[in-house]
Amino acid sequence: MAPHFLMPFLIVSLFGLAYLPIPSLAEEGVIVDGAGYTLHDTESIKGHDEQKVAKDPVCDSSRKPKIMRVEPDEAKPGQTVTIKGEHFGTRDCFRGVAFSAAGSSKIDYTFVNDTTVEATVPEIQPGMSFIDVVASGGNARSKAFLVQAR
Repeated sequence: MAPHFLMPFLIVSLFGLAYLPIPSLAEEGVIVDGAGYTLHDTESIKGHDEQKVAKDPVCDSSRKPKIMRVEPDEAKPGQTVTIKGEHFGTRDCFRGVAFSAAGSSKIDYTFVNDTTVEATVPEIQPGMSFIDVVASGGNARSKAFLVQAR
């Protein structure tokens, strides 16, 4: 055991070291595997490319989409319906269409403009379904839509 006169010195030494900055052992700019982007095998952004930046779409996430109506309001699988509304955004920013009764099935659709999208009714059981549009500002759900029997 240390003599009693050394105890204050040891305590001050131990707590004093906690406040001293410890220099980093890694060099600046070194890639450490398993940290940041390398953890997910994703390439990090290295600088910028003016042409790529100019081509990237600017999506307005502040404009929430709204479905006003679906024409016709009932259809058979394979038929096309027109979804009318507002704030669907641009072709590059539009994310897709979903039918609630179809689960996660991919829906064929055609983006027409900020207010119109055409979608093909998927092969689902007859009955009621909702139609969702997903845009950069969020998603919107239609009133109930009747899927007819083939």
